[in-house]
Amino acid sequence: MNPLVEPGPALDPERVTRYSRQLMLPGFGEDAQRRLRAAKVLVVGAGGLGSAVVPMLAAAGVGTIGVADDDLVELSNLHRQLSHGVDDIGSRKTASLTATVRSIDPECRVIVHDERLSAANLPGILAEYDLAIDGSDNFPTRYLVSDATSLAGKPLVWGSILQFRGQVGVSWEGQGPTYRDLFLTPPPAEDALSCELGGVLPTLCPAIGSLLATETIKLITGIGEPLLGRVIVYDALTVSTREIRYDRGPDAQPITELIDYDLFCGVDADDDAAVSAAELLGRLRAGERVPLIDVRERHEYEARRIAGSILLPVGDIEAGGLPEVDGPVTVYCERDPRSRRAVRELRRRGIDARYLAGGIRSFVEVGGAVESGAITDGPIHAAEGMRAHEREPA
Repeated sequence: MNPLVEPGPALDPERVTRYSRQLMLPGFGEDAQRRLRAAKVLVVGAGGLGSAVVPMLAAAGVGTIGVADDDLVELSNLHRQLSHGVDDIGSRKTASLTATVRSIDPECRVIVHDERLSAANLPGILAEYDLAIDGSDNFPTRYLVSDATSLAGKPLVWGSILQFRGQVGVSWEGQGPTYRDLFLTPPPAEDALSCELGGVLPTLCPAIGSLLATETIKLITGIGEPLLGRVIVYDALTVSTREIRYDRGPDAQPITELIDYDLFCGVDADDDAAVSAAELLGRLRAGERVPLIDVRERHEYEARRIAGSILLPVGDIEAGGLPEVDGPVTVYCERDPRSRRAVRELRRRGIDARYLAGGIRSFVEVGGAVESGAITDGPIHAAEGMRAHEREPA
């Protein structure tokens, strides 16, 4: 495949020394290095993948890197987002990444986009770059970036990580199949785990990040064979990779416009209904009072339950049962489908409710303690200021 970027100016002696180990690579040479220097790459996401791939691109000699992210550094990021440190907590991830790049190569230009990408702003941002790398952690952004690059006719290198596995591919309208050909529709919102809710092995970030950087370098310089029409799936537990080949779908419709991707993916733009098992456990261990409602059936509740929770099956909630709470309530079931239903109904009636992502199973997996034992027959009375009410006949 032809190189994506034309060579920039000749390298000065210091640059020749800096890149001497890659200049000697067969088929690479100074022209390839000059192409990297002239390249402009947009990286979407400054989290696990972004914080891995951006320093690699800077070190390899990419001249201009755009970083799009509106998030702040948190303590829970530090186990996997290696470009951020303790001193960066509370600051913008883009600022932390910019400082990291400057420590590697002060001449590398970093353009910061401290904003949430949308159908309104992404086309204008993307116009300034040769290609994009998507390291985002949610499906609305992935489909947005995929469609925007397709409309612009620019290549997209995309990656994803979750728990112990990662994926990498290349999408390029006009040159091969796209992300949309592989993933025709997004998964149901209730099945789409994020790293926050599903967990992630920290070493996946540099592993998948290095593949993203490699594919980007190949596209810019024209060396090797890019992952067009192929996806690499990496399983860290078995140290194995699997290649999935795919082609343009026979019924694939061309992308003609950008849409509402939160609506397309079934996600509320301001959805804050989920709480992770790790967050809940941390709050409980800190001695915080967390009103808990178990929305499973009685026999499940008797088998095991989170200590201090009360039983109010989702069917009772949907039939009109309401807890009286002083403050927000956390709802859980075995996994989380029933608790999602319960939260929707409770919020509809004005109760501040969140659901435990992954349910009691996730809570146990992160080390949360549970108790068991039968409960007496008859009405279920709430603990700590909560009780269940029956709806009055209409």
